[in-house]
Amino acid sequence: MTNSDARGQLVQVYRELARLRLITGSSGNLSARIGGGMLITASGATPETISAAGLVAMTLDGDAGGQARPSSEWEMHATIYQAFPEAAAIVHTHADACTALACLGEGLPAFHYEVAGFGGDDVRCTPYVTFGTTELALTAAAALSGRTACLLANHGMICHGPSPAAALASAITLERLVRQYLLARAAGIPRLLDGEQIEAARIRYRSYGPTTPLR
Repeated sequence: MTNSDARGQLVQVYRELARLRLITGSSGNLSARIGGGMLITASGATPETISAAGLVAMTLDGDAGGQARPSSEWEMHATIYQAFPEAAAIVHTHADACTALACLGEGLPAFHYEVAGFGGDDVRCTPYVTFGTTELALTAAAALSGRTACLLANHGMICHGPSPAAALASAITLERLVRQYLLARAAGIPRLLDGEQIEAARIRYRSYGPTTPLR
């Protein structure tokens, strides 16, 4: 993905996150891996002010070359890129349902087979760590081991994918699943899938998607 392509895609994804109310104001950020570094939204960026030219190109060590100040969560993005070579784009939001569950200090269990799409039998929740810190970056990366998404306690969520569009789809799916889980909990005690059932779903996901032959 070229620098210019990434800039255009990130702007589109950011505005779509806002349209879907997964971010409000500047309460979220996203990035894309470019070469050995990344493009990330600037500090204080909003759906109204974001532009391709305003995205910040920087190294994973934090050098932004004197450009606009990057998002306060740049280190969390950089650490995830360093830990997961397959990550090409990252979305971080304070979406309502994800943040509500994260404020309970709980992860998302295997109440639905789609949880397997994030890589395992749950979506973990980190302990609470102050935003914008190295500790949060390391804590998030640890929670993402074997996963493509996690909740950040008393904060929000973060996910990565092979493209900005894929990371957006992951964020949308996670918010929907967490909302459904909270609805189920409000009505009773959700039935959780066991290890065998979630593993069967994971196997199905390997051949799931637009390239799967129709039957």
